[in-house]
Formats: sequence, C-alpha cells, structure tokens
Amino acid sequence: MTDHHQTNIMTLTRYVLEQQRTHPDATGDLTIAINAVQVGCKFVESCVRKARLINLVGLAGNTNVQGEDQKKLDVLSNEMFVNALMASGKFSFMVSEEVDDIVCVPEELRGKYCITFDPLDGSSNIDAGVNVGTIFGIWRLPSGPKATVDEILVPGSEIVAGGYCMYGSSCNLILTFGNNCVEGFTLDPALGEFILTHPDIRIPPRGKIYSVNEGNSLYWDDATKAYFDSVKFPTPESGRKPYSARYIGSMVADVHRTLLYGGIFAYPSDRKSRSGKLRILYESFPMAFITEQAGGKATTGVQRVLDLVPKHIHDRCPIFLGGTEDIAEVEAAFASNSNWLNGSQK
Repeated sequence: MTDHHQTNIMTLTRYVLEQQRTHPDATGDLTIAINAVQVGCKFVESCVRKARLINLVGLAGNTNVQGEDQKKLDVLSNEMFVNALMASGKFSFMVSEEVDDIVCVPEELRGKYCITFDPLDGSSNIDAGVNVGTIFGIWRLPSGPKATVDEILVPGSEIVAGGYCMYGSSCNLILTFGNNCVEGFTLDPALGEFILTHPDIRIPPRGKIYSVNEGNSLYWDDATKAYFDSVKFPTPESGRKPYSARYIGSMVADVHRTLLYGGIFAYPSDRKSRSGKLRILYESFPMAFITEQAGGKATTGVQRVLDLVPKHIHDRCPIFLGGTEDIAEVEAAFASNSNWLNGSQK
C-alpha cells in the first residue's frame, strides 16, 4: 500500500490556499500574488542553473541605481519578476533594486498591494557558483488600486508577507505571513512545485556563528568592535567558547544559515557607510520580518529595524539579525559604547 505521507504532498500553492481558508474574509488576492512570486522564482532558478551554458554570466553593460554593475542575469530576473507580478493584477506599485524609480502598474491591472524586491541578491557571486537569491516583501495599500506612491514609504511593521528564494544546490523558498510562523519549501524539479520541507522554522535564542564582512572592521565604530570582540574573545567568566566565523557574501545564503543554525548576521554601519549598506525596503525589512516571525530579533544597534520609516525607496540601514540573546548583547554593546548611529563616535 502506498505511503500516505509520500502522496499527501504539501505544495506551496496548497499551503497558501489552506492559509486563505483560515481567513473567511480573504479575497484570494494575496494567494494570486504569491503564485506570481513563485513563478518568477522558478524562472530565475532555471536561468541560474544554466547561466554559464546560455551565456547569462558577465556584465550587461549598465549600472543600477546603487552604482553597481548590472549582470546579464540581474536584468533578465528583474524583467521576469516585473512581468509576472504585473500580469497577476494584484499590485499597484513595485520597487526593485534594479530600477531607479517606482514601477507603476497600468490602471487596468492595478491591485491593492505593493511589492518590494531584490530580484537577484548576491549576483556579483554568480560567476563563482555561489548561492544567490530573491528577496521580497508585500504591503497592503490603504487606498487599494487608487493608492498614491506616498503610501509606499511606511514602517516595516506594516508588511503583510515576506520571503526569499535561495538558488544553490537546492532551491529553497522561505515564506511568512506573520502569526509567528515561518515555513520553508524546496523546489522539486521533477514536479515543478515547491514542497514544504522546513515547517515552522524557529531560530535558536543563542547560536555559535557570527556572519559579517570583517574586511570592513577598520572602519567600524567602537560599539560594533566591542560586540564582535566579545564573541571572538569571550571572557573566562562567561564560560562560553568563541563563535565560529561564516561569511558567504550573499545575504540570502548568510541569513538562511542563521535562521536554521542560529547565531548572528550583521552588516553594520561604518566610517564609509554611516547609514549602512543594505537597502531598507527590499532587503532589511523582509529579512527582519522573517527573523522576528521565526522568534528572533533584528536591530540597527539602537532601533528595531521594522520601526524604521524610509524617506526614499532606495534608503539604506545597518542591520544585526539573529537569536534574541545574541541581539540583546548587540544592543547592550551599542548602549555602552560610542557608535556612528547616535553621533557619539568621533
């Protein structure tokens, strides 16, 4: 007799539909929106896997709004997501790392949501075969299809769904709608479907790994230096062992490991980038939302990331995210040492 657990598969589509049924007032719009996101992720995964074979590696000859050289796959991924999301009819506005301005959807296709996304995070690593990914956040627009662009610049706490898709040895999509629940799905290439493989992800309160680009340590403020010194050189009284260093240089990959194994991921402010490096709307907000829903915390060092209110769609912020105990020590280090964020660092 067939094993029921092998045939009763929880796909991403089935999962979202079941979530919809738990909300009697749901219209199904968010379900369709997530379906458009997963179509984009499947397309990008296919392109990443054969990028070298079909000449999608290398530069496209342009730079994006961040001043970064655009890869061929950056451009293709962005176009795919814009087209898939626009065709769903559920979004009025889109904010992409690869586009200078807000993407306004034609009036006949407008919906009640706004989506922010980085279509291919870590694309500078693509030629080396390092994991890359897509990050996205979805907001409900108070005025629905009649919304104006002013409704986009809101606190991260108003996000209704967030996730990322990591393209590597396997294709993993992590998704949360809030309610302290984060689910992980893995793409089954044979079925062409995302299957639930990591239910109810919870980040450990304390980990054993820190993830940060120590090449910038010369430019760190005293608070950042004090925190990382504390995990690398713990005092005998603490009874703790030094943390291990793991840094991939692709936010999706580093955060994914942090979610599963615990520890801390950081991209702090420094002398060169006083406002931090990661973009608020489509990198920091979605990742902070996922981390908090998995039982962790995300901070700039002095403020909860989801309480920030960006003034521009491409604004940046510093970020530390991880388990609650690890982040508490970050906040303590910033409270007792000079730092760039409160102007006390000279």
